[in-house]
Amino acid sequence: MPVPSFDPGDPLGLDDLLDPEDLAIRDTVRAWAADRVLPHIAEWYEKGELPVLRELARELGELGALGMSLTGYGCAGATAVQYGLACLELEAADSGIRSLVSVQGSLAMYAIHRYGSEEQKRRWLPGMAAGELIGCFGLTEPDHGSDPAGMRTRARRDGTDWILDGRKMWITNSPVADVAVVWAQTTGRPDGVRGFLVPAGTPGFSAPEIKRKWSLRASVTGELVLDGVRLPADAVLPEVAGLRGPLSCLNHARYGIVWGSMGAARASFESALEYARTREQFGRPIGGFQLTQAKLADMALELHKGVLLAHHLGRRMDAGRLRPEQVSFGKLNNVREAIGICRSARTILGANGISLDYPVMRHATNLESVLTYEGTVEMHQLVLGKALTGLDAFR
Repeated sequence: MPVPSFDPGDPLGLDDLLDPEDLAIRDTVRAWAADRVLPHIAEWYEKGELPVLRELARELGELGALGMSLTGYGCAGATAVQYGLACLELEAADSGIRSLVSVQGSLAMYAIHRYGSEEQKRRWLPGMAAGELIGCFGLTEPDHGSDPAGMRTRARRDGTDWILDGRKMWITNSPVADVAVVWAQTTGRPDGVRGFLVPAGTPGFSAPEIKRKWSLRASVTGELVLDGVRLPADAVLPEVAGLRGPLSCLNHARYGIVWGSMGAARASFESALEYARTREQFGRPIGGFQLTQAKLADMALELHKGVLLAHHLGRRMDAGRLRPEQVSFGKLNNVREAIGICRSARTILGANGISLDYPVMRHATNLESVLTYEGTVEMHQLVLGKALTGLDAFR
């Protein structure tokens, strides 16, 4: 068999690791993003809005991209690798679009699917899978991000009901959500954290939008305000208590980021590569200069190593062998390297690199948020440090 020719778009031949169904899903999501997102994303980003969120959610539901790796209740039952490929293609369009899908599927739907009652699953999951209902996930608070054990949101019993008081911050989808998965302390002990399903419109519950963001501008972000919110006994997720509930959901979402960040990196790299081939200085394309080629080579190395890492973790997830520490490995490495690729790509584009006519600066600023959410750099370093040494340095 002859050796295939070198493909600048797939220099390691990673497509050989994918089967026809994997490729079909990837190509379908890529085509949807090219048609429905890329023509409008610069305008949405500049205006700081996502005016067609519900329309896009319904289309993503038709594609099977919401709760993609879950089974039953209208979910696609895709493999972890297939879900990862979808995340990569969505974030190659914009991190805000991938965040919409991640929060809907890997956080809100995952929590209900894994820890909810059968009644809760039947009530919420089919509509969420179809994109008819939007969910959000309330864990982070104004004073408690990396340390969720210190959360101040409280849930107390009143007869058979629960009364919730507190505030959550930086919650994707919250201003438009039909249901919020809210984590609250019920006893003051670590094992007292419980999850509650709070329907929009419940008295005492509001979700004001956060404005003036310079990152994830094409994403709807808000708070969750709970002021004496009364919920029935069946609003609590019955199958989990303690922080392992929300943390397991975050682990699933972090896995999507491992893939998604490489989408932002790929879009920036491709933009820089095309620019280097066509932009002329000193009488020839800048891609013909050694320093530019060095940048492109280094960017390609980190991009495709990151995709290979994501694929490896996906196979481990599909085999039931993926550990949280390994997800931290992928999230820490791939987001950090993706930001580096964006910054290098910006230098190749020169002044044009800061223009929304090109995707590079938009991806770079988005990735600053991705670097922080679902675990900061420092938290993932400490996760790996503990795994390597056996010593807990968190406190």
